[in-house]
Amino acid sequence: MTFQRARTEEQREIRRRAILDTASAMLDEMPVAAVTLNELSRRVGLAKPNVLRYFESREAVLLELLDSLLQEWLTELAGELAAGADEKLPMDERAAAVAEVLSRSLSGRVVLCDLFGAQSSVLERNVSVEVVARYKRASLGRLTTMTALILKYLPELGENATLFSLQTMLMAGVLPTYSTPPPSLQAAYQAEPDLARFHLELKDSLKLALTATLLGVLPRR
Repeated sequence: MTFQRARTEEQREIRRRAILDTASAMLDEMPVAAVTLNELSRRVGLAKPNVLRYFESREAVLLELLDSLLQEWLTELAGELAAGADEKLPMDERAAAVAEVLSRSLSGRVVLCDLFGAQSSVLERNVSVEVVARYKRASLGRLTTMTALILKYLPELGENATLFSLQTMLMAGVLPTYSTPPPSLQAAYQAEPDLARFHLELKDSLKLALTATLLGVLPRR
């Protein structure tokens, strides 16, 4: 893909979208750590300095992509919760249903989880105050949206709904590292099956962690 110089705001937005879409496609093939600005530039058909006209760094590209994917997930999550959680069920059954929906939904979004995992340790590092502040402001809006969704099905959570929403995103970033071991560790598991107890299936481990968190923050009967 090659481009002529972007001269209008519409053309610049098309260029930004192409960069984000290319980064997203790369993450379908490789982990966040393997995405380089050089390879991104090559795939999008722009010289590296031209990519930097739109995003100040690789991390800035991935932060914006994370926000976009998070927004898409929350939009889809509303429908998934509506289909999988009945507001009329008893509290413990609603909690189990919410944990099931969240774990199933997140385990099917590997790229989003990978970006969650890299957020604080990588993505928020090589960016300016302006970029990271803009991202955090957007994140507050996403957190508000998720909190409202959770409260619709578990109003008993009250103020703890925000804490639960935050912890859900944190666990979605941490647990995938234990469900996708590198080749050397996979070989070790095959050679010594007892070691495989450290290999966690993402959906099951997420569901267990989310259920335990809900049991800790929901009011006791």
